[in-house]
Amino acid sequence: MSDLPTPQDAAEAALFSECWDAVLSYADLCTSGSLTAQQLATEAFTLGMREVRAAEAPPLRGAGRRAARLPVIPTLLTAVRETAAAWEAVGQGHKLDPDLRLWLNSDAAARYTGPPLQRPVALRGLRDMQDADASLLWLAEVEALPLPTVARRLGLDPATAAGELDQVRALFRDRCHRAHVDTPMDAQCRSYARLLDAVTRSSAADTPEDLSRHLATCVRCAEAAACLRLHGGGLPAALTGGVIGWGGLAYLERRRRAAEVRLGPGRPTAADPDAGDPKEGTGRTKALRNGLLAAAVLLSLLALGVSMMPPGGSGDDTAAGHDDHQPVADRTPSAPAGDPLPTTSSATTPTAPATTATTTRKNPDPEPQGTSSATTGPTDEPSATATCRVAYDLVNQWPDGFQATLTVTTTKALAGWRVAWSFRDGQQVSQMWDATVSQHGSRVTATAADYNRSVAAGSTLSFGFLASWHGSNSAPYAVTLNGDTCTTTS
Repeated sequence: MSDLPTPQDAAEAALFSECWDAVLSYADLCTSGSLTAQQLATEAFTLGMREVRAAEAPPLRGAGRRAARLPVIPTLLTAVRETAAAWEAVGQGHKLDPDLRLWLNSDAAARYTGPPLQRPVALRGLRDMQDADASLLWLAEVEALPLPTVARRLGLDPATAAGELDQVRALFRDRCHRAHVDTPMDAQCRSYARLLDAVTRSSAADTPEDLSRHLATCVRCAEAAACLRLHGGGLPAALTGGVIGWGGLAYLERRRRAAEVRLGPGRPTAADPDAGDPKEGTGRTKALRNGLLAAAVLLSLLALGVSMMPPGGSGDDTAAGHDDHQPVADRTPSAPAGDPLPTTSSATTPTAPATTATTTRKNPDPEPQGTSSATTGPTDEPSATATCRVAYDLVNQWPDGFQATLTVTTTKALAGWRVAWSFRDGQQVSQMWDATVSQHGSRVTATAADYNRSVAAGSTLSFGFLASWHGSNSAPYAVTLNGDTCTTTS
């Protein structure tokens, strides 16, 4: 028997290089330590690849139309959630994040595996799309890959990829609207369905007061509104949360951070990361990449071993309204062309979300998640001063909450940092990643995690958070870095 690589081997390795980092990133959010994250990611990757291959196999004669399925990465992320649920069921829940355990035993988790028409509309809408269209939407909106990279991976024409993405967004909206209308709902929700469709079509349309009150109290209609409203920048969060469930916003922020790491500071987001990174030649980067490639070989061999097992599907039913239309993003048949792995990756030193401000990790992580609950108590005195600029990005907002990111540029090298600011309208931070948080009244302090304390001169530090708001939601003011007042950039 020849030991030469087969085309299937190459396809497996390419698929691994494209997907493993995303799987490990989500597994890291779901667990309590890096070794556990590796274990969860490996088991989930094996399960997910089995489902992917089963879905790609030609249907048996007389079996009817193939059930609708998710693209590869969402399938693998769903496998992470399913594997975590299996751990909880067999008494291994102590390995998981405590908040995830609570969620897995709630009605919210049951929606993702219950009757198809009761599942989130984003999940049903994405599954109801052709694979090429769904993959284009997920890679561009959630994984935050530049369009040239997405086009090359899917075999699209880069010159027309932007136009196809716009068409796919509209197609996703149409599928979600159909899913929402098909959902069993009470008379009040049904009475607002047509109005909800109308007001979400245009950014200039005003939302009637009665509809606003309804969206503030009805989770299902609010989820549908987020999927139907293509303007305002909320689509990635609606898509991620609706498909993978717990930790969706945190995963989304991680993928944004991972994209920034791949592109490097100061590089335009439309750039192609495959063009190379000026830091590629550094010893640490080469070591990380070589380690990742070695891991890729091992995991691809594992995946190949699993391919010999009997196929088994996830048990998902065909989404209502699925049809066999020609996809907008019509790919040319070919084996997956793997993009180079990022120069730094959580696959080497993954982290798990910290559940308190005192949680620490031993290893650095280029796309970390340090979640902490808001605490009270006096903040420490600033350890250094620096000239700085701050950019505030309101990522997403809903009737009683919002997600935001603060990015601070420092002109001095930092061995540790503490960013503080004040809110004007009584906002309360409930969760933060890439930093630990404390809040006294309107004053919020974000302190560096162990893995991102050091910041080079001229570089940026960034962290995200979730918070509540009522009435008004003004941007933070009086932002300081280690006690030094920062200027605000638009």
